[in-house]
Amino acid sequence: MDRPIPRRNPWPRRAAIVAGVAALAVVGYVVARPAGHRSLSVEGSRITTGKVVRAQFEDVIQVRGRVTPLRTTFVDTASGGQVEAIRVEDGARVERGQLLVELSNTELQLDLISREAQITEQLNLLRGLELQQAQSRLEHEREIVEVRYQIKRLTRQLATSREMVESGASARSEIEDMQDELEYFQNRLRVQTTTRAEADRLQKAQLVQMRAAAEKLEANLAIARKNLDSLQVKAPVSGKLSAFNLEVGQSLAAGDRIAQIDDPDRFKVIADLDEFYLSRVDLGQKADYPLDGATYQLEVAKLRPQVQNGQFQVELTFVGETPSAVRRGQTAQVRLQLGQ
Repeated sequence: MDRPIPRRNPWPRRAAIVAGVAALAVVGYVVARPAGHRSLSVEGSRITTGKVVRAQFEDVIQVRGRVTPLRTTFVDTASGGQVEAIRVEDGARVERGQLLVELSNTELQLDLISREAQITEQLNLLRGLELQQAQSRLEHEREIVEVRYQIKRLTRQLATSREMVESGASARSEIEDMQDELEYFQNRLRVQTTTRAEADRLQKAQLVQMRAAAEKLEANLAIARKNLDSLQVKAPVSGKLSAFNLEVGQSLAAGDRIAQIDDPDRFKVIADLDEFYLSRVDLGQKADYPLDGATYQLEVAKLRPQVQNGQFQVELTFVGETPSAVRRGQTAQVRLQLGQ
C-alpha cells in the first residue's frame, strides 16, 4: 500500500560541498603560488636599517691568511758527516758567518791528505824537470861556446898558414887539413844550434803540461779543503734560526736540510682564495690589515694560479710600515680589494 515520503532540505548538503571546495582551493593556492609571494617571519632585533646614500662602493672580500717571514733561507749540509758539536740553540738570532754546528768526516780528511801528497809529488817532479832542463841548457851553451872558439881559432890559424904558404914557408897540405877541420866545427855549430832550439821547444811544452797538471791538482786540493771546511756549517745570512733540531752523534748525508733562517723584521701574508676569484685577482692589488686599532697596507706580490682543492694561493707583502706585533704562523684577517 503506497504511503507518502517526506521531502528533505538540500541546503545543508550543498553548503558542505561548497565549503569543501573552498578549502581545497585555498590549499591549492598556497601550494601553487610563486615563491616570491611567500613570507618569512624575522625578529625585529635582527633587522638593521640605514639611510640610503650615494658613496664609493668598495669591492672587497675578507681573506684569512697566515703570517710568514718575507724571506726564509734554508741551511743544508754540503758534505755529510757526524755531528761533533752544536754551537747555537734553536730560535736564536744568528749573524752571517756564525758557526752553527761542527761535523766530522774521516773520509774527507783522508781524501785531503791524499791530494796533498799527490800535489807535493807533482811539484817535486816539476822542480826536478826544471833543474834538469836548466842543466841541459848549460851543457848546450858550453858546447856552443867551445865550437865557436874552435872556429875562431881555426879561422885565425888558416889566415896565418895561407900567408906562410904564399911565402913558401909552409906546405899547402896543412891549409887543407885546417880547412877541413874548420868546416867540421862550422857544421857542428849548426847542428848544435838546431838541437838546442828543438830541445828548448820540447822542454817548454813539457813544462806547460806539468804546470797544467800541477794547477789541476791544486784546484782539486782546493775543492777537498773546501769540502773539509764545509764540515763547519755556518749561517749564510743573518736572522732567526728555526727548525734546528740536531743531536750530537747524529749522522747527516750531503744535502740534508738542518735548519732555516727567517727574516725577523719583515713579514708577508699567504692566503688561499676560492677559485671563483682567480680571474679577479692580479699583481699589485691592494689589501687592508686591521690590527690593534691600526690599519696596515698590503699588496699582492705573487700569484700562484695552480688550483688545488678548489683554491689558489696569493702572497701579500706589506707596503710601508710592518706591524711589530705579528709572529710567524699567526692568522691574519685581510680585506682584499678586487676592484676600484
